[in-house]
Amino acid sequence: MQCSYFDAVACRSCTLMGQAYPSQLAAKQRHCAHLLEPYPDLEWLPTVASRESGYRNKAKMVVSGTVEEPLLGILDAAGEGIDLTSCGITGEELRDAFPVLAALVTRARLTPYDVPRRRGELKYVLLTVSPDGELMLRLVLRSTESLVRIRKHLPWLLDVLPALRVVSVNLQPEHKAVLEGDEEIVLTEQATLRMAVNDVVLHLRPQSFFQTNTDIAAALYRQGREWVEEVDPASVWDLYCGVGGFALHSAGEGRAVTGIEISPEAIASAEASRDEAGLPGVRFAAGDATAFALAAPAPPELVIVNPPRRGIGPDLAAWLESSGVHRVVYSSCRAQSLAKDLAAMPSLRPRRARVLDMFPQTTHYEVMVLLERA
Repeated sequence: MQCSYFDAVACRSCTLMGQAYPSQLAAKQRHCAHLLEPYPDLEWLPTVASRESGYRNKAKMVVSGTVEEPLLGILDAAGEGIDLTSCGITGEELRDAFPVLAALVTRARLTPYDVPRRRGELKYVLLTVSPDGELMLRLVLRSTESLVRIRKHLPWLLDVLPALRVVSVNLQPEHKAVLEGDEEIVLTEQATLRMAVNDVVLHLRPQSFFQTNTDIAAALYRQGREWVEEVDPASVWDLYCGVGGFALHSAGEGRAVTGIEISPEAIASAEASRDEAGLPGVRFAAGDATAFALAAPAPPELVIVNPPRRGIGPDLAAWLESSGVHRVVYSSCRAQSLAKDLAAMPSLRPRRARVLDMFPQTTHYEVMVLLERA
């Protein structure tokens, strides 16, 4: 894939841009295999490739420029805006919507936030697309000053962008490198974006996390389901469950599945998906994954962990090591953290692993490992 922004040194976020995609995949596989060298008996399943371009289901665009001529993209080192509305890794439905969102800025007189001068209102435009082409829009503002004008122009926006289902305003008043604030104001009747992934419908609320590559997320969930079904455990925990992807894919007759996630918004999304699917054997709770495990009276037969980049950490690793859990499915977005966590759980041996390319054109990837107690 070639990118004019990369070639012009306007954006270098995709550090592997211009490299042949098969070479990227091979390098990621080698990198992961090197980190997991202490496990020579590990069976490697074939790497899962992604689309090279247009794979991102979410755009996080800094808003700069002026009311009359807004820019959606990123900021350079001096805090000046760079337009990235033609970014090739962003989904086509998102790119098609950007001109409409720029027009909204002008119509609703949404003053772009000027970072060097610390003035203005609109900081970010966050846009997500579902597998069905439906959209969720979030406007990150400093205050509610422009809320009345946004509401006034909402009918126009929904008319010219018919795929738009959810619109919300997020308030982030502070001048610091934080993408969003705690307060979210939903402006549309519909409050969740339906994400049909495999045969499961996930309800994504505005502040819920979902992987940026829907195709690879679907492959992750299918692999997790396959490993769970092989074992057919009576009880499963999905720790760091997010909106419930692994937990809902693991549901089965007579199987008790519990999902734990620190974000109440994500848990609300997971519960809505569970209720719509009619899965009484699945329950979700908001809380810290490690604290939940340490306080539980007994472990389940299988644990799924899908932690953030830092990994599960020493406390949860120590609990898993001593818990007696027979199998663990570990989905990692940072193989270095995975390797560190595995070293802390010597009784749980990696048996199978698979690299899935969640982030083409970058050095990042996802890896899943099935662990079994030795």
